[in-house]
Amino acid sequence: MVFRGTITAAPDFDPSADAETLYNAMKGFGSDKEAILDLITSRSNAQRQEIIAAYKSNFGQDLIDDLKYELTGKFERLIVSLMRTPAYHDAKEINDAVKGAGTNERCLIEILASRNNQQIHEMVEAYKDAYGTDIEEDIVADTSGHFKKMLIVLLQGTRDESGVVNADLVEQDAQDLYAAGEEQWGTDEAKFIMILGNRSVTHLQMVFDAYEKIAEVSIEDSIKSELSGDFETLMLAVVQCIRSVPMFFAKRLYKSMKGLGTADNTLIRIMISRSELDMLDIRECFRLAYEKSLYNMIQDDTSGDYKRTLLHLCGGDDDLAGEFFPEAAQIAYKMWELSAMTKVQLRPTIRPASNFDPAADAQALRKAMKGFGTDEDAIIDIVAQRNNAQRQEIKQAFKSLLGRDLMKDLKSELSKNLERLIIGLMLTPAEFDAKMMRKAMEGAGTDEHALIEILVTRSNEEILAMNAAYQEGYKKSLEEAIQSDTSGHFCRILVSLVQGAREEGPADVERAYADAQELAEACNAESDDMEMKFMSILCTRSFPHLRKVFQEFVKCSNKDIEQIIKKEMSGDVKNAFYAIVRSVKNQPSYFADRLYKAMKGLGTDDRALIRIMVSRSEVDLFNVRKEFKATHDVSLHEFIQVETMLGDTSGDYRKTLLVLCGGED
Repeated sequence: MVFRGTITAAPDFDPSADAETLYNAMKGFGSDKEAILDLITSRSNAQRQEIIAAYKSNFGQDLIDDLKYELTGKFERLIVSLMRTPAYHDAKEINDAVKGAGTNERCLIEILASRNNQQIHEMVEAYKDAYGTDIEEDIVADTSGHFKKMLIVLLQGTRDESGVVNADLVEQDAQDLYAAGEEQWGTDEAKFIMILGNRSVTHLQMVFDAYEKIAEVSIEDSIKSELSGDFETLMLAVVQCIRSVPMFFAKRLYKSMKGLGTADNTLIRIMISRSELDMLDIRECFRLAYEKSLYNMIQDDTSGDYKRTLLHLCGGDDDLAGEFFPEAAQIAYKMWELSAMTKVQLRPTIRPASNFDPAADAQALRKAMKGFGTDEDAIIDIVAQRNNAQRQEIKQAFKSLLGRDLMKDLKSELSKNLERLIIGLMLTPAEFDAKMMRKAMEGAGTDEHALIEILVTRSNEEILAMNAAYQEGYKKSLEEAIQSDTSGHFCRILVSLVQGAREEGPADVERAYADAQELAEACNAESDDMEMKFMSILCTRSFPHLRKVFQEFVKCSNKDIEQIIKKEMSGDVKNAFYAIVRSVKNQPSYFADRLYKAMKGLGTDDRALIRIMVSRSEVDLFNVRKEFKATHDVSLHEFIQVETMLGDTSGDYRKTLLVLCGGED
């Protein structure tokens, strides 16, 4: 196995000399933290164990006790953890996860899903030695249900590691998983546990490919729809580790540092446990998946000696668009292949109401707005729980029965964000999109992100309907409005998209190879020529075709299309092309990211929040919810509850958003 760590054994190693250096660094008043971190992070774990022994022999003191006494906070935790063997470090993490009142399920999942048989056996022995109890008994006492059963299966460390694959068994396992989940009402969890907990990595990778051909959805999507809670999270982690352990850890590291605050225990645990195994591959996967290198994210998110130690373990910064290492190139190629193979079943959160009576709803809405005060709850319960076609019938019934314009009445009775949200729901999708495009361009500034989001994610049919609605509503063509409000290559990209003439249908494999080659060659051209070539392909080809193009781009350039766009382009042009690539790869994930950005930090971008919640509620908001939870470790429902609380004193705006969200995950 090729070494892919960042920490290697120091040459000309002298444990006694190192022990003396550490002793002197802690002697007297204060301690030389830089000397400590420089020495410890430039020795392998095996060498650190020799230093511990030499320290006790030479000075009659326990090195770890001295380090705990001299150091403090996160820096102390990190340095002391580096001094433990991998097995004892894992054992301590598991013990910390199960002791006390609560359980750190994420820690249990991370360790047990990612370790090989030998690592698990050594951890079990270390746990018994360190704590005098059986690790299995402690986990059983602290967990329950199918989650507990799968943890215990993984804890046996009996996964097949022979490397032998039986083609017939691959097909049988794929069929059994399909029969246990997608094919039946309810889920046979035991079958998932048995297959995912015992089969070899190579075997399961082939099973997942076979499963997608049978089910027409990825194994991950099936798990998300069939399982729930900690058991769902655990099984997804197992699948991610089967696909790529480095990518699994890259995602865990990103989640540990994004947003407000840092999950330092997770960050420390991963940086230590992978520094002598696969940190180089994790760095590459991190660069592949996110907008910055792991080194830069650590630099931005941590401070002091703690930061310096983590950066030593990271081992260096990565050029944002440099060539891939073989592992990352294979992962990038496979990611696009999976994206091309997977047929995602889009699921809305708003469906037609049963026993629908438009006349009764019209009367109820009139009653809610008549007289002194407004019954917002009644309005929300009707408008947010009917689909758009039913709302149009209510609007017509309101005028026929009462001779009044429902939209005008709603505008006069409601205010602020609640009014914007309810009115948005009452418009047809085409009218709503046209209004959002108008709002993005009116006034002094332009909301380029809104223009990009709408034009990139709508189908040809939706764009043409929006064009017609814009012309009808504002007596001007949408194309003219875009041309008068934007300029340069960005304007050309938007004009291309607003034609609603994107090709449709499957990938043309031969043409995809040629398109990928043209994009790769364009990367060496002048900036203007590069952007025009990208536009001619990214704005016109079908999404299935582009998935194949982007996959082949990895093969012919050894680079990722997203990284090239981020590195070589700038401003609105970069944002537009990047949005296309993200939508091609996984559109619900793109919307989940847009929702997160709309709500995170100080203040909420309510226009973006309303736009996405209204436009996706009858299309794929359930899928967006799942992606939001998977990416941000918090449900969309919970995030809306917390982030909209400050500006929504009445709670009616928040309540409506939560109805559209459709439930907690």
